[in-house]
Amino acid sequence: MTNKKILIAAAWPYANGSLHLGHVAGLLGSDILARYFRLSGNQVLFVSGSDCHGTPISVEADRQGIAPEKIAAKYHQEFVENLIGGLGFSYDLYSKTTSPFHQKIVQDIFLQLYKRGDIYTKTEDLPYCINCKRFLPDRYIEGECPVCHFNPARGDQCDNCGTLLDPKDLIGPKCKICGGTPEWRPSEHFYLKLSRYQDKLTSWAKKSTGWRANAINFTINFLEQGLHDRAITRDTDWGIPVPLDGYEGKRIYVWFEAICGYLTTSQEWAANNKKSWQDWWQKKDALHYYVHGKDNIPFHAIIWPAILLGCGDLHLPDRIISSEYLTIESKQFSKSRHWAVWLPDFLSSFDGETIRYYLVANGPETSDADFSWSEYQARTNKELIGNFGNLIYRVLSFIKNNFPEGVDFPQKLSAEQAEFLQLAEATFPSTAKALEAAKFREALREVFKLIEAGNRFLDAAAPWTKIKSDQAQAAADLAVVGQAIKALAILINPFLPRSSEKIAAQIGLSNKDLQWQYPKTGKLMLVDPKPLYKHIEDSEVEAQRNKLGKA
Repeated sequence: MTNKKILIAAAWPYANGSLHLGHVAGLLGSDILARYFRLSGNQVLFVSGSDCHGTPISVEADRQGIAPEKIAAKYHQEFVENLIGGLGFSYDLYSKTTSPFHQKIVQDIFLQLYKRGDIYTKTEDLPYCINCKRFLPDRYIEGECPVCHFNPARGDQCDNCGTLLDPKDLIGPKCKICGGTPEWRPSEHFYLKLSRYQDKLTSWAKKSTGWRANAINFTINFLEQGLHDRAITRDTDWGIPVPLDGYEGKRIYVWFEAICGYLTTSQEWAANNKKSWQDWWQKKDALHYYVHGKDNIPFHAIIWPAILLGCGDLHLPDRIISSEYLTIESKQFSKSRHWAVWLPDFLSSFDGETIRYYLVANGPETSDADFSWSEYQARTNKELIGNFGNLIYRVLSFIKNNFPEGVDFPQKLSAEQAEFLQLAEATFPSTAKALEAAKFREALREVFKLIEAGNRFLDAAAPWTKIKSDQAQAAADLAVVGQAIKALAILINPFLPRSSEKIAAQIGLSNKDLQWQYPKTGKLMLVDPKPLYKHIEDSEVEAQRNKLGKA
């Protein structure tokens, strides 16, 4: 697949606290896809941003006694530093919902849908806390889920079963701030007429291909229950104002306005770079990937497509790539119990490439997965360093020490050499097929098959012994493995971009050479090789394990 317009839309994390490894697990596939599609000659637009409005920020601001914009600004900057600086995410634009550009376009979308009747007003009884003297937005109220009976479920969605909820659905609702029982008072709000799009969304979802199983199963089941119109404004002063007179005390709710961020950020990027956003959003041959965690399925598979249908001729999601949940040391993540591995803490002690590797090899791609420090240590030391890093370092350092002028690619290959390089060449299409289907673990396994074959070839050739009796043969074998290392520098790039860049720098590959194709053969010249990774010690993981459950 080449020369297509590819939109990679990664979920917008709430800027109410640090990211943890569960967030990373849901987002990592977006960067893998963006990097692969760029290498394969496509025009990629990779967008996301920080969700700076919404109740989680207000709740945290109330808890700390500061303005919500301070909370949002702090964590937005932290996300930029961690995702882009620490993990190497290659966004074309990482924005935020507090940007004036986003606000204006969201208000334009609101008015467009309002004028065509997709948004209407209705007065309904809503929870009001007499102690706090305020209406309670969805996330200010908690209770028992009426579907799975999980407690506490939020007023907008159950974290356990994923069901979209209204506060009135909760059993035994309580105010999240004071713990009091709310009373119900009338309030006028704007509603999105989801029911209008029941048939169109059902037809679209049933014809869709390339979705993760959890996404299509949830969506079809949800649609079969029948869509209900949903309030899209809240009584709050934090968020995007309703662009109509008389509603100054209400704001457009986060799940409506943040989901519009994929379109607003595409338009912001286009304006900044003098490009056409319409090429990605109004062309049928574009391809859109949406990458997020399991709890975001209803917003990306139902609500956002309904908004797009209401806006007219805009491209609907093609691939919905939703991960399952990640537990920590066999326990569910809990902020209150301090049971989490926070991304800033992780990056202060460990290489971001190691967690990229672990969360692809052992992450919640299609089923819940567990992060344990001992498993992380073992897989990093044995697989990433022992199989991959050591292959690269021992070959390149041996060449540099024994053939300082480099090694020439042999004019004629032996049967063993030819078979090994045939595998290297065949790894490009096999890995590409898995990546385009968003089967990241399978794609990484394809790359590691080549790494394992390289170690076997090297052990059989034993150039460190052969050099004593047949220097030319040793050089030829090393050149063959060096050619495979050229291929690996490209193949590993979507998963481990900084490792790829380090290898490329050591073997003289330029950015032009990093294209998704089997590299040209030729003389291999080296700069001083250096190990790619640092071995993880028992004491390091023990110190991290001891942090769990402690403030």
